[in-house]
Amino acid sequence: MVSLPKLFFMSFLSEIERRRTFGIVSHPDAGKTTLTEKLLLFGGAIQEAGAVKSNKIKKGATSDFMEIERQRGISVATSVLAFEYNGIKINILDTPGHKDFAEDTFRTLTAVDSVIVVIDVAKGVEEQTEKLVKVCRMRNIPIIVFINKMDREGKDAFDLLDEIEQKLNLKVAPLSFPIGMGYDFKGIYNLWEKNINLFTGDSKRDIEETIKISDVSDPTLNTIIGDTAAETLREELELVEGIYPDFNKEEYLNGDLQPVFFGSALNNFGVRELLDCFVSIAPQPRPKNSEERLVEPDEDKFTGFVFKIHANMDPNHRDRLAFIKIVSGEFKRNTPYLHVRHNKKLKFSSPNAFFAEKKEIVDISYPGDIVGLHDTGNFKIGDTLTEGEVLNYKGVPSFSPEHFRYINNADPLKSKQLYKGIDQLMDEGVAQLFTLDLNGRKVIGTVGALQYEVIQYRLEHEYGAKCSYENLNVHKACWIEPESMNHPEFVEFKRIKQRFLATDKQGQLVFFADSIFSLQMTEQKYPSIKFHLTSEF
Repeated sequence: MVSLPKLFFMSFLSEIERRRTFGIVSHPDAGKTTLTEKLLLFGGAIQEAGAVKSNKIKKGATSDFMEIERQRGISVATSVLAFEYNGIKINILDTPGHKDFAEDTFRTLTAVDSVIVVIDVAKGVEEQTEKLVKVCRMRNIPIIVFINKMDREGKDAFDLLDEIEQKLNLKVAPLSFPIGMGYDFKGIYNLWEKNINLFTGDSKRDIEETIKISDVSDPTLNTIIGDTAAETLREELELVEGIYPDFNKEEYLNGDLQPVFFGSALNNFGVRELLDCFVSIAPQPRPKNSEERLVEPDEDKFTGFVFKIHANMDPNHRDRLAFIKIVSGEFKRNTPYLHVRHNKKLKFSSPNAFFAEKKEIVDISYPGDIVGLHDTGNFKIGDTLTEGEVLNYKGVPSFSPEHFRYINNADPLKSKQLYKGIDQLMDEGVAQLFTLDLNGRKVIGTVGALQYEVIQYRLEHEYGAKCSYENLNVHKACWIEPESMNHPEFVEFKRIKQRFLATDKQGQLVFFADSIFSLQMTEQKYPSIKFHLTSEF
């Protein structure tokens, strides 16, 4: 009888060991969603990969399932996809690249164990990539770089690697190297597996043949790719060995070294190499810090946190899904778990595992998995679920928005639908809602202007409510932390600045500064009050 728990524990550990959860990030148009599609193709999860942009192709990308995404050809919400590959369970989070949805991406990064950064060969490192990598660096997340679109003319491989090192502040180790590029693109030499993969340009072929060449001085190389290309490759590989450090798994896992791969996701080229290497080096589910302690994945008690809420996954039912990342223990169906913020037990009869918009009910999930729970308004982003222990996971803050507009009801008969719609969409974290103290008017703050269109579109199509906007001149929203509520300075501040004060959805007090200058003046005038640009301080 003694061995049963031990057996069970072994199987629990092996389930953790076979999980890999990662996010794909990049600047818009670098090819994240296309790469996600191809990874799913290799994982045998889909039979035919969809394209993101094209009116002629009937099949859209699997991960872009919202109507607005299909119309615009961009991803606006993070989608969760899972598949099996060589016995490893892979969870991908395809994030929106567009800077207007950066907040969604920042929050997603709290739920991944590693990241693949996609870079366009022609454009090199772009601004959004810099921001996202900065967030990864803050958290020491292991990063793999994939340089995409090698079949097009672009920057020289060495120039690109230099740019990655300088702009992103990364230490790179190339694990594959291109042979030519654009029109002269012959293929890729894989330094990780020591073989050559020839480029045919035929994207219909699923997997290309690889030719094993352990020594580059081998004359067979000349016959395969031609004399000039072979000589150039030898010189370049010699340079690579001389300049860049050898790959070291420990350094990669600590976030100090970043392997680089080259390929073309659209042509299915170089993707398998990336996947094979990823499966063998990427980290298993990692421990996570809560405010109380560090939580290890192999603990037997379940804990997890909500990093994203998606309203209206199914427009017929108006349901909301809360996405939970499991940090430790097993999550079982129909088991009551403690919702820490509300301090009440909840049980879930149909937890979902995902494949873009297709989802299936799962009985048991393990650390590293992402589970979707039907939510009737219990959850907000950053909530923690546990088996009874009071834990609060850190790191899902709100940032100060950059655009502010009044929202007005355009159809007086539909005010109930409008408020319900705003309420639910704000819980998703698409934007932030503020209520002015002076007159109770609603203000919506967003990171980018595109969100206003998304909100308007979704209010109309999902809730049947129409809204209009009015501009509001605000530079920054600052969360306020007074020394004490009764401090004479704070009382005076509230009286004088009343027209600029509002409360956020959580009831925290926010100050609207209309310029940098007025913010600095206010800070000088009231030294006992602290002004924060994020909601967690």
